Amino acid sequence: MNTLDAGVHPLARRALYQDVADSLRRQIFARRLEPGSWIDELKLAAEFGISRTPLREALKLLAAEGLVTMKLRRGAYVTEVSADDVTQVYHLLGLLESDAAGTVAARATDAQRAQLSELHQRLEQQAGQRDAFFATNELFHMALLEIAGNRWALHMVTDLRKVMKLNRHHSLFKQGRLEQSLAEHRALMRALLAGDADAATRLMRAHFLGGLEAAS
Repeated sequence: MNTLDAGVHPLARRALYQDVADSLRRQIFARRLEPGSWIDELKLAAEFGISRTPLREALKLLAAEGLVTMKLRRGAYVTEVSADDVTQVYHLLGLLESDAAGTVAARATDAQRAQLSELHQRLEQQAGQRDAFFATNELFHMALLEIAGNRWALHMVTDLRKVMKLNRHHSLFKQGRLEQSLAEHRALMRALLAGDADAATRLMRAHFLGGLEAAS
């Protein structure tokens, strides 16, 4: 029995590649697998204690997400994002999330606004903790998408945010950007709580423009 199979019900075996994909995704985000690096399938299969079949299925899944690039007769590589890639990702996120912000401002329930307020308060408390802030910031943005209720936009943003994590110069890593991002979140929250859809749309778009400038 291999290490990933242990304790797994036989009916769940078809999901083995998803477990492998989760592990590889974490390694990519943690930079244990660097952008541009070749993925040694034999080594990974041995480490996981699995055959190459579920590993290759996992790599196909990560390729569909944009995290892995498959090269003919050369194997799989961790995707390396270019400056143009970063610009395009921020542009799309700005469009999708600004639309979501306007929708939430116009339609959110009191309970949904309270959910976003709670996440924002966590951001305020984590202003000096970059990793914690980074995680809560993503939770806030994804909660906004979920409340907006467009499942296609949510799906696209989920994949785009995965690609954005490949950027070595993520905007929140730049000196002063975290504080600026928090100030932008405060203004956005005021618009969301006031039900001002136009302001929420504009402020979210400006938020991503600021992020792009810091990431460039």
